[in-house]
Amino acid sequence: MLRKVVDRSIVGGYLTAIVFTTLALGTVEAWSVAIFELMVVVLMLLWTAKAILEKRLEIKVPPAALPLGALVFVALAQSIAITAESGQTSSLSMDVEATRGAAPMVFFLFISLLIAANFFDNHDRLRLLANFLIIFGLLLAVFAIIQHFTWEGKMFWLRPMKSAGAGTGGPFVNRNHFAGYMEMLIPIPVALAMSRSSRGESRLFWGLAAAIMSLGEAASLSRGGVVSLTAGVLFLLIMNRRRRSSPTQRPVSRLSFRPEYLVLLLLVSIVAGVFWIGADFDILKRITNDQFMSTSVTDRRAVWGDTLTMFRANPILGVGIGAFETVYPIYGRGDGSLVVQFAHNDYLQILSDSGAVGGAIALWFIFVIARSIRQIPKNADPFLRAFGMGGAAGIFALLVHSLFDFNLQIPSNALLFLTLSAIVWQVTREDRRTTPKD
Repeated sequence: MLRKVVDRSIVGGYLTAIVFTTLALGTVEAWSVAIFELMVVVLMLLWTAKAILEKRLEIKVPPAALPLGALVFVALAQSIAITAESGQTSSLSMDVEATRGAAPMVFFLFISLLIAANFFDNHDRLRLLANFLIIFGLLLAVFAIIQHFTWEGKMFWLRPMKSAGAGTGGPFVNRNHFAGYMEMLIPIPVALAMSRSSRGESRLFWGLAAAIMSLGEAASLSRGGVVSLTAGVLFLLIMNRRRRSSPTQRPVSRLSFRPEYLVLLLLVSIVAGVFWIGADFDILKRITNDQFMSTSVTDRRAVWGDTLTMFRANPILGVGIGAFETVYPIYGRGDGSLVVQFAHNDYLQILSDSGAVGGAIALWFIFVIARSIRQIPKNADPFLRAFGMGGAAGIFALLVHSLFDFNLQIPSNALLFLTLSAIVWQVTREDRRTTPKD
């Protein structure tokens, strides 16, 4: 009995961590980072208690955990500082204190991936997670829309935040991070609505949830978000067509949503969101006035060029994980009036922070995820297959968004991304390829 209580506490604690990291402005401030790390420590202690009660410890290690673990070791190596007799300190990081602050987050995200892979490991738990993510995403979208229309410069109507984009980013200060979060969630109800995994009433709810979430995505006015969501949905449609083209595929139920209808519903929702929020011309203004897309030395292209310069100057292990903001002025062409905290491209960020070693780790991660995604259509369980396809599409959408933004530098978004990675792995395990008897 006690073992079940501990087991359920770990599951509930993990879901609580997802909610907390999101509502705490994405967990980008010291206080929220500390609370998230404390929550993971508590989950680790509960896992230890469970092992003691069961008198055994079994840890399932998904392939995606291996490159993430390697990145932990890189961060630890960069955090080591040696002080010579002369008092001069040397380290692999150009800002060792910043790296020491970033390394624990990488470690706790690694532990979070292990927890997700080990405790969402059966059909019931995965269904619970799917419903949780859909309902949470739906509530986030509704909250973002309400906050925008009641916006008075305060996040949650309490905390003043003038730079929060008129509240269109929900609990995120940066609208692009809200869009990145939603684009990972939206494909899940879309995939489930197209499947035969549940009754027609459930599929109708999932379709409507996807439409409302898409409305919130469009209302954020994130250009990268809309492009990435489109890429994710197209990726889902390609996966779905591959599955339907299989000669062993059974006929689709009459209550199933046809993919073209769902895509049309999402497109209508996106367009409606833009016009409903009164932003049809605001998007054009943001394109022409965006300081990161101008012709100045601080636009995205210039920042990307400067980031490549940082990489070329430190090609093996980079400038240090978390040290980008400190080191950038050395290589940047600007006058320092605009603070550049990130590269606005997660791929260039990993190269600048950890060099060719980090780039190889990133390619390793993408490779193992892609290999798992290829196996998803083979799963015989309609629900698991649909959930896996939705998770895979969410991963793909964020990988596209990472070409021109830095969602993976935000702990809440990184946590959800790793959760989807755990889902994809669970769906492709051998013992998941048979349909449950019930």
